[in-house]
Amino acid sequence: MIDKGGQVKKIINRPEQFVSEFLEGILLAHPRAYKRVGGAGHGLIRADAPSPGRVGIVTGGGSGHLPLFLGYVGMGLCSGVAIGNVFSSPSAESVLEVTRAVNGGAGVLYLYGNYGGDVMNFDEAAEMAAEEGIEVETVLMTDDVASAPRERASDRRGIAGMVFAFKCAGAAAEQGASLAQVTEVARSVTSVTATMGVGLAPTILPEAGRPTFVLGDGEMEIGIGIHGEPGTARGQLLPADQIAAELLGAVLEDLKIKEGEEVALMVNGLGATPLEELYVLCRKAHTIMGGRSIGIGRSFVGELATSLEMAGASISVMALDAELSRLLDAPAFSPFFSVCGSEAVLA
Repeated sequence: MIDKGGQVKKIINRPEQFVSEFLEGILLAHPRAYKRVGGAGHGLIRADAPSPGRVGIVTGGGSGHLPLFLGYVGMGLCSGVAIGNVFSSPSAESVLEVTRAVNGGAGVLYLYGNYGGDVMNFDEAAEMAAEEGIEVETVLMTDDVASAPRERASDRRGIAGMVFAFKCAGAAAEQGASLAQVTEVARSVTSVTATMGVGLAPTILPEAGRPTFVLGDGEMEIGIGIHGEPGTARGQLLPADQIAAELLGAVLEDLKIKEGEEVALMVNGLGATPLEELYVLCRKAHTIMGGRSIGIGRSFVGELATSLEMAGASISVMALDAELSRLLDAPAFSPFFSVCGSEAVLA
C-alpha cells in the first residue's frame, strides 16, 4: 500500500530480511509439517521426507506468491520446495539441496512454472543431481492462456493451474506410482489446464518500493501475469459477471470444452481481493458452465497463487477424466491446503 505522501506501507523489518523472516515464521508455526534444508538457499521439505521408495516432487520459484509454492508441500502434494527472493528464482544449489533431501531412491520430479530463470537453475540442478546418481524428470506448468496461443503452449507461463498439477502428481506419488507414472500425470494435467487472470491494482516489491505496473482510475487489465507482466487488454472495470464471462470464455475456448464434459474449476485471488468477491465470480462461472451442460467435478475458491498485495483474480479450468478425478479427490494436507473426502479446505 502507498499512502497519500507516497510512502510505501508494509509490515516488514529490513527488506533484505523479508524472505528469511517469513520462512522462519512458517517453520515456527508449523514444526510438524516442515523442516529446513541446507544453507545455500531457502529450502523446505515435508517433515517426513525422505520416504524410501516414494517419488519425490520438488517445486519452487520466487517468493511473494504464498501459498504457491511452499504451501503445496505436504502429504499427497509436493515433497520439497526451493524458494528464491521475491519474484526471483531459487539458486541451482538450493534446488539440489532439496533434491537430495527428498530423494527416497525412486527418483525426483521437478514440477514448476515456465519462467526463464527457474528453468535455467532447475536444469542445472538436474544435471548435478544426475551426476550424483539421482534420476530427475521435469514438467513445466504452462497454463497461462494470455501469454501465448495454444499452438505455442510450451511458451506459456505457469500460474494458478500449477495447483492442479501439484495435487494430482502428488496423489500419484503418495500412492506409490513410479517416476515415469508421476511424470505422465503431471504432463496430462498441463495439457488439459488453462488459466486467465485480471488485475485491478499492482503489487509493490519490498526492496524496490514501487508498483510493478500502473493502472488508471477505474481500470482493469485482462491477462496480466502474476509478476505484473502485461496482459492482453486494458479498459474500464467491468461488473463481476462480465469479468467472469470473459475469463472463463477464454479458458473454455482454449481447452475446447464441450457439452457433457466435466471439469475442475479454480477461482483464485491474487492477494488483495476479498473472498466474497471470488465467490461472486465462482457463482457466475457455475451458471455459465451449467448453461452449457458442462459438469463441475470440484471447485476450489480462495487465495491459491498470489502476488503479494496485487488486487485481482484468475479462473483456471482442468478437463477431467476418470483418473484425474480420482487423483484430485485423493486426501492431501499441508498447513495451507487440504482435501478430505469430497471437500477442499484452504487453511
